[in-house]
Amino acid sequence: MQLNDKRTINGWAYFDWANSAYYLVISTAIFPIYFSNVTDDTIHIGGGTISNTALYSFSVSAVYILIALLSPLLSGIADYTGRRMYFLRAFTMVGAIGCIALFFFDSPQHMWIGTTAFMLGTIGAAGGLVFYDSYLPIIASEDQYDRVSARGYAYGYIGSVLLLMFCLLMIQKPEWFGISSPTLPSRISFVLVGLWWIGFSQITFKRLPADTPVGYDGNLFSRGWKELLQVWQTIRHDKHILRFLSSYFFYIAGVHTVIYLASIFASQELGFQETELIVTILLLQLVAIPGAILFAK
Repeated sequence: MQLNDKRTINGWAYFDWANSAYYLVISTAIFPIYFSNVTDDTIHIGGGTISNTALYSFSVSAVYILIALLSPLLSGIADYTGRRMYFLRAFTMVGAIGCIALFFFDSPQHMWIGTTAFMLGTIGAAGGLVFYDSYLPIIASEDQYDRVSARGYAYGYIGSVLLLMFCLLMIQKPEWFGISSPTLPSRISFVLVGLWWIGFSQITFKRLPADTPVGYDGNLFSRGWKELLQVWQTIRHDKHILRFLSSYFFYIAGVHTVIYLASIFASQELGFQETELIVTILLLQLVAIPGAILFAK
């Protein structure tokens, strides 16, 4: 397809606008504190006990271990079968449905609903990014990668901030919306994230190139594994790529640790209240918008 088409690139960037709402509203600003407030401090599992914040942390770890194992394999399958868009749509639906299902997490008795729905949302977000990022070399020339990538980040920051501002208003002024339940504003926010994610991602789905499925023989997973082995044979003698991948593994693990655990740490260890924590995160996002653009330049 034509490279550097403005309409296509904007459509690609709108996926960041869509799914960044999950990363900001749910994984960073609202859900971690909501989870620790709604659940009991100590949770009994089998014959032992675990703190609610540790359960939250372990659920994130479990999801990223799963994604780390499955994403390369799924990427190989997508490359082999020509179904990149199929997987992008599938992960988007899984993530958005997980967000919407959080509406039913309203008490300690529904803790496992909340944990499972949160894990589904995280799987959808992390898995979808693999296929979203894979479109960059298809829609842009190499000299435009930084500019296009920065546009995606900027769209993501702007879109997620807009939704977070509305959610913050609803949490702070529930009477303006006729809400009396203390948990309802947050639960409505989770539903809004799912709807936001599904709604704006449709722009991306319409503007990016459609799949061109190809016929395949044999087991898909074995073919995906063979695709991975071919990639390994290509890069294993390139020390620069191996250093980069190894460094990125530890770097991104640190980034995700901060994203998912910063709110819990700030509230439990630093004594931040929910309102001042959300406002702080909101300010950081506003700073990040010009930061993403300047970094690319």
